[in-house]
Amino acid sequence: MTATAFAPGSVGNVGPGFDVLGLAIETLGDRVTVELTDGPARVDSVTGRDADLVPREPKRNAAAVAATAFLRALGDSRNPVVSIDKGLPLSGGLGGSAASSVGGAYAAALALNLDPRPLEIAAAALEGETAVAGVHLDNIAASVLGGLTLVRSVRPIDIVALTVKANWMLAVVTPNVRVETKAARKLLPASSGRAMWVQQMANSAGVVHAFAAGDGALLRRSLDDLYAEPRRASLIPHFNEAKQAAIAAGAFGCVMSGSGPTLVAICEDEAIATAAVAAMIEAFRIGDPAYPDRQDCLSHTLATVSPIARQGVRPA
Repeated sequence: MTATAFAPGSVGNVGPGFDVLGLAIETLGDRVTVELTDGPARVDSVTGRDADLVPREPKRNAAAVAATAFLRALGDSRNPVVSIDKGLPLSGGLGGSAASSVGGAYAAALALNLDPRPLEIAAAALEGETAVAGVHLDNIAASVLGGLTLVRSVRPIDIVALTVKANWMLAVVTPNVRVETKAARKLLPASSGRAMWVQQMANSAGVVHAFAAGDGALLRRSLDDLYAEPRRASLIPHFNEAKQAAIAAGAFGCVMSGSGPTLVAICEDEAIATAAVAAMIEAFRIGDPAYPDRQDCLSHTLATVSPIARQGVRPA
């Protein structure tokens, strides 16, 4: 009664789709192992990226909370013994807590020899995510379903897998700064003007259709967040320089992943994505000792090129 799941990381919001759109990343994710026990829940081990920062207390660990929630939803009184191999940074904007939550719930299902429905995993994962980052499903939906996803409703949970036609690539760079989701959300107003939201809805619809049609020109015009990004940009030194560098390298567009600090550029192919990564790194290196004429150093901590994950959480 032990099982391991891999849950991909994700891009929250995907530009204008605040709390609504999510996009799964193939090469980055968390592996979670769950063993069922009649004893108390516990976190046995955490390895990988930022492992020393992950809570070991079961009630504060997203994977353990989600695994427990899945078991309780089935009326199972046993508890999870959780081991986590982190591929995603904490407070990095890549859905790290969501992936751990999804992985914990799915591994618990596998340990019971079940093939769970996506909504069952999402519901349990939401409890883990809520304990760490707040009540939102955009990262969870992408991690569960893969590809581009829509959150139509949180309560009741209604998540939809959207069509992704083109084999676009993602250029991912995480600078050396942490942005906590809860803190970043406090920067956002509860309401905004009508004209802004009309354009925001138009941009979100444009992003969805661009992915469905493989229309890069439409994506280039639509990948513009007027709500969260302008208010959060100051949390990431050299954000604007890095974003413009990726676009100049040929990306369709570049967005803050979730609340940041990760930037993700959506590109037509691997060559452009590789160039976009290099350009963003160069922009973030302002002030690096290797460049003594520059100031305000901010080195990157993660940089990669990845396909879009066509599959969500899966056995590992």
